[in-house]
Amino acid sequence: MRPDWDHYFMEMAEVVAKRSTCLRRQVGAVLVKDRRILASGYNGAPSGMAHCQETGCLRQQLGIPSGQQHEMCRGLHAEQNAIIQAALHGTSINGSLLYVTHQPCVICAKMMINAGVKSVVIKGAYPDALAEQMLQEAGITLTLLDNLKSGE
Repeated sequence: MRPDWDHYFMEMAEVVAKRSTCLRRQVGAVLVKDRRILASGYNGAPSGMAHCQETGCLRQQLGIPSGQQHEMCRGLHAEQNAIIQAALHGTSINGSLLYVTHQPCVICAKMMINAGVKSVVIKGAYPDALAEQMLQEAGITLTLLDNLKSGE
């Protein structure tokens, strides 16, 4: 059966997540505009640096709970990598939609607000109420994929 656009792009994000090198959570993101993929990203260490699979998870070693102290990690988030890839290649993401396998954190939410992302579709939740509040305040819709109607 042919997937609708939302499920199609979320499936793409799920494939992108398979490249993740994070030991705790594999996340994929796809930026889309006019039904065209602009950039994608997954969570992992910056280019050319050792991955957590090689060094171990700093967050686990320090006992940092999920949703706290994002800066204490070798990796970038999938959303950050997608935004960076677009910038690196000179692709404007203003007015784009972001499909991401997990709800963005507050740091990613702030980046999306300033980059001009207009809507976010997520597959799974993440414990970050401030991110939700900031996206709402900025007028960016955050939609759980299960709440969307299937259709062309």
